[in-house]
Amino acid sequence: MASAHPVREGTIQVPGGRVWYKVVGEGGIPILCLHGGPGMSHDYIASLADLADRRSVIFYDQLGCGRSERPDDPSLWTMQRSVAEVAAVREALGLERLHLFGNSWGGWLAMQYVLDREAPLVSLTISSSPPSVERAVREMNELKRQLPPDVQRVLEDHEAREFYDCPEYTAAIMVFYKRHLCRLERWPEGVERALGPGFGAGPYLTMWGPSEFGPVTGNLNGWDITTRLGEIRVPTLLTVGRHDEMWPSHMQDMQARIPGSELVIFEDSSHMAFVEEREEYVATMNRFLDRVEQN
Repeated sequence: MASAHPVREGTIQVPGGRVWYKVVGEGGIPILCLHGGPGMSHDYIASLADLADRRSVIFYDQLGCGRSERPDDPSLWTMQRSVAEVAAVREALGLERLHLFGNSWGGWLAMQYVLDREAPLVSLTISSSPPSVERAVREMNELKRQLPPDVQRVLEDHEAREFYDCPEYTAAIMVFYKRHLCRLERWPEGVERALGPGFGAGPYLTMWGPSEFGPVTGNLNGWDITTRLGEIRVPTLLTVGRHDEMWPSHMQDMQARIPGSELVIFEDSSHMAFVEEREEYVATMNRFLDRVEQN
C-alpha cells in the first residue's frame, strides 16, 4: 500500500501562485495525476498511490483548491493558464519521461496539454473525460430526468431560482451523485474532503458555473476537442464507469477517434472507478503502463 513508500512534499511556483505537490514512491517512469473539478482537490484520486509499487506517483492540488494557494483573481481560471500550470509542475520536478493521468476536468486538461504543448509523454490515461462539454451536459441532463420525480422537482425549482447553497438542494444533488459520481455506500474520506474543505469555489464557478447540469456559464462553455482527437498520438488508455455521469457511449466515440487507444468500462462504477473498483482499476492501469514501457 502507499503508506509503505517514501513520500515527499513541497510547493512549486506556477502562473498565478504556488501549488502544493506530493510524490509517493521512487524510481520507474513517474505518473503525474491531474484531479477534476475544476476546484476539487487531489484527495479523491489519492488511491492511485497504489501504483507506487512500480513507479513514483505525483499528485498536486491545482491553484485555487486544496493545499495550494487560493488567489482571489477570476482571470486565473482559464484552460490556457491551467495548461501552463501543468507545464510548470513538470519542469519544476524534472519530469522528462512521464505518464499523465487525468480524471474528469483533469482529463480535459491533460488532453489540452497534449494538444497545445510539444512535450512528449510515455502514455496518457483519461478517466471519465469525454471531449465535448456540450454533449456531456446534455447527457447528464438525460440522467437527471431519470431521478425520482420529487428529486427532479427540488433540483428544477432551486435552479430556476438560482438558489444552490441550501441543504435541500444539496440533498437532491447527492441523490444524483450517489448514482453517477461515487456509488459506494460510504464515501472515502478523500472524496468527502475533495468536495468539502478541499474544494475551491472560485475555479469552479468561473470555469463551469453554479449548476452541475448547466447551462455552462463559465469559460469552459463550448469547449470541444472532438475533431482534434486524431492529433493525440501518444499511447492512450480511456476508462469510464458503466453508471458514469460521463456516458460510456461518449467515451466509445472518443476511443474510435484516438489512434490505437483502448477503452475499459468498469461495470460496477460511476465517475470514480479508481475508488469504486480500486483494486481492479489499479491492476488495469499497471497492465497498461507496463505494456507501454516494454514497447
